[in-house]
Amino acid sequence: MKQLNIILLILTGLLVFACGSDENPSPKLDAPLALNASNITQNAFTAKWVGVANAKSYQLDVSISNTFASYVDGYQSKSVSDIKAEVDGLDANTEYFYRVRAVNGETISDHSITIKLTTSIPADVPLKEAAQGFFIGNVVQSNRMTGMHKTLLNREFSSITAEYEMKMNIMYPQDGVYDWTRSDAIVDFAVNNGLNLHGHALIWHNSTPDWVENYTGTDAEFEAMVEDYVKTVVTRYKGKVKSWDVVNEAIEDGSGDYRNSVFYQRMGAGYIAKCFKWAREADTDVLLFYNDYNLCDNGNKLTTVLNMTDALLADDVPIDGLGFQMHITYNWPARDKIEAASQKVIDRNLKLHFAELDVRANPNNDLTSLTNARSLELKDKYKEIAEIYTAIPTENKYALTIWGLRDNESWLLNFWGHIDWPLLYDADFNEKDAYYGFLEGLMK
Repeated sequence: MKQLNIILLILTGLLVFACGSDENPSPKLDAPLALNASNITQNAFTAKWVGVANAKSYQLDVSISNTFASYVDGYQSKSVSDIKAEVDGLDANTEYFYRVRAVNGETISDHSITIKLTTSIPADVPLKEAAQGFFIGNVVQSNRMTGMHKTLLNREFSSITAEYEMKMNIMYPQDGVYDWTRSDAIVDFAVNNGLNLHGHALIWHNSTPDWVENYTGTDAEFEAMVEDYVKTVVTRYKGKVKSWDVVNEAIEDGSGDYRNSVFYQRMGAGYIAKCFKWAREADTDVLLFYNDYNLCDNGNKLTTVLNMTDALLADDVPIDGLGFQMHITYNWPARDKIEAASQKVIDRNLKLHFAELDVRANPNNDLTSLTNARSLELKDKYKEIAEIYTAIPTENKYALTIWGLRDNESWLLNFWGHIDWPLLYDADFNEKDAYYGFLEGLMK
């Protein structure tokens, strides 16, 4: 029995010793979740990440290479006690990458995902000066051409387009009665401020006045009326309006069929060619465009537009270019689709107008305020569009036109019925991340 007690005592001691050896095991550390940078300026940004259990501190790496082949001075495994860090002393308009690891004593976690950002461009470079061989445009309304609207239009833009006041229902509201009040004001503003003026749009099914929709004359009389309208408008602004969207949105989505507008019903598909010819007869120097939406992500529609364009060119109809309405979202359409559609216009030796550009930040209505993450995604898309257009051959460029100045004035708010932030300026006329992304793309 005594021997048994001795053995038990030895075993108990060994067990205590063994348990005591794990009294301070190495802590388990997960890799931190790095977040998009915030407070991005020309020379600094704030790196952020989600804290990790058991972490006592963090190590931050910052580099100009996504492989971290080298490091920004002072930012190789920089020790940080918080879950964010101010990174400064950087160069403007430069792409940076950062990653972070959690630390507890001798234990260090794996790296987080790598976050990419680009520091801002100095704000004293206007958009129009950054553009390389093409106009930077925006839209106007006759009651939005004073104050900060006028200041920004003159400082940042080289071209304007009437948002809706140079369309048929506004300029030709009654049979035989023209109203030039608002269109004249816009034309005069362009001339007096040295701005290019793109006319939008002579023929559009959604801006047809009731008397035209319900025209009681013969088809021949209808055609004569349309010819008179086109020539009257183009002649009035000859030498002042430098380009026109002659026909707008004549092709249906999905099917790619011709839209069954009153013009198509009364004149057939040939109405498009006739309107282009009448516009050229009225002004031999004006540039003439066909304009439509969803041409970068709707194969049937783009095919029909290109086939129509080829037919016009084969018949010596005076068409100078195509307008791609760029009503897009922060994650659609893909870059390669925009580039592929653009190339088809370039291949036909036509000018390409990236018209009506706005980028919905809230297409799924999942945000109640513009988050930093979504703002940076919006910035990336604006940068992408500017890069794509800047890369187009000079002879094929015309203009890149933003469809609105500040978020709270965008047509998208009423059209979709919910809040969004699709433009370059906020409601107080402050430049957003999107502005700087667009500027960065222009300067690539």
